[in-house]
Amino acid sequence: MMHTNAPVTVLGLGLMGGALAGAFLRAGHPTTVWNRTTAKADDLVARGATLAGSPAAAIAAAPLVVVCVSDYDAAADVLDGPLDGRVVVNLTSGTPSRARALAEEVARRGGGYLDGGVMAVPDAVGTAEAVLAYSGPRSLYEAHESTLGSLGTGLHFGEDPGLSATHEMATLVLMWVMLNGFLNGAAILGATGVSASAYLPVAQTAIGMVAGWLPGYATQVDDGVYPADDGTVDTHLAAMAHVVEESESLGVNAEVPRLVKALAERAATAGHSASGYVALVEQFRKP
Repeated sequence: MMHTNAPVTVLGLGLMGGALAGAFLRAGHPTTVWNRTTAKADDLVARGATLAGSPAAAIAAAPLVVVCVSDYDAAADVLDGPLDGRVVVNLTSGTPSRARALAEEVARRGGGYLDGGVMAVPDAVGTAEAVLAYSGPRSLYEAHESTLGSLGTGLHFGEDPGLSATHEMATLVLMWVMLNGFLNGAAILGATGVSASAYLPVAQTAIGMVAGWLPGYATQVDDGVYPADDGTVDTHLAAMAHVVEESESLGVNAEVPRLVKALAERAATAGHSASGYVALVEQFRKP
């Protein structure tokens, strides 16, 4: 393990990059920072960070280089000069293919590479509530796990550097679907004069209930067996039709319930009318 006060460099000081650098400082790590707009480093410098004059100077200052910029093109651009002996931890959002390509480029220039994603808002960085996903050589992750632990709870998903980006995309889909479900539900109730605040306790209870179903659902997905434990696809279809009908009656956008209903209809047509809801996973596996 690295010593907890190991030096670290942070390239990119947007909202998230600044939060990452701040977390390292709070944990007592000598922290070198760089950003195109140097004024964004002022607060961090006041708190003890060292501002480098160039990306190359920042990279030379520490064996662990954390990158958090706008995209992978920007990440490749700031990783300037030789990378011998450096471990790059790229916390920039992007696609798995770009992660693998950047890993190859870093290796070509003598460095090690971990890809990652921050599953938290900037204010949570540095607490146990912040979850950070990493992928790439486990030996590199374990060597710097203590230092990276200053950012939050770390999860290592495997040797393939593209795996953290894949997990991030899967999680983003989950997040957007949950948020859109709440907003859609709030719109339906709002059309009848019920506020979103009044709906909140019911929504939170429903989300908790659904979360409790996930372990069983995960087993069914992995096994490819879809028992109708909580109702058949046909039963769900009847309820979906009611939601579409009521949405249209209230003048509320019905695109989301129509899409859900269309997916269930395809599952029924494919022979899963008497299967459980998990059978819809086969529709998501198709292009």
